[in-house]
Amino acid sequence: MEPQTADRTKSPSTPGPLASFVRFVVCGGGIGVLSSFAVPLVAMTMPWAVANAVITVASTLLCTELHALFTFGTGRRPGWRRHLQSSGSAAAAYAVTCVAMTLLHSIQSSPALLTEQAVYLSASALAGIGRFLVLRLFVFTGTHTSRRPSGTVVALPRPTLPRTAVSTAC
Repeated sequence: MEPQTADRTKSPSTPGPLASFVRFVVCGGGIGVLSSFAVPLVAMTMPWAVANAVITVASTLLCTELHALFTFGTGRRPGWRRHLQSSGSAAAAYAVTCVAMTLLHSIQSSPALLTEQAVYLSASALAGIGRFLVLRLFVFTGTHTSRRPSGTVVALPRPTLPRTAVSTAC
């Protein structure tokens, strides 16, 4: 006989925190590497900034799908709400790396390439950990899978009788 747990939102296929984190890194990192190759290819047909934006949006949508189905094991595709929440956390992570690089360049006008890489990768790692926590604790918690718990009784509206010219109000 298996011990019962108090966590009813977790399905048997939901991975634990460590497995989720490894999956998050693999999915996000894999898509990130593919995106880094896709941007220059797409930039052949349009301005680089536009190509970067297009690939960023596409990769964020793809990552959200993978995170819902594989990383956090929700068992269903994410809806628009989860896509918006995920894109918000991606935008926050982007802002963290931008702020880190701006601070570096305000402290050192011409930092060495190795210093830039170290600051950028450190900021990316911290932003990634923060993004993982937001997705795990708020976006893919399992609480948004159903609008109403199973077994809930729903009251149906009472049929109304047509009104006549003379009404008898009680």
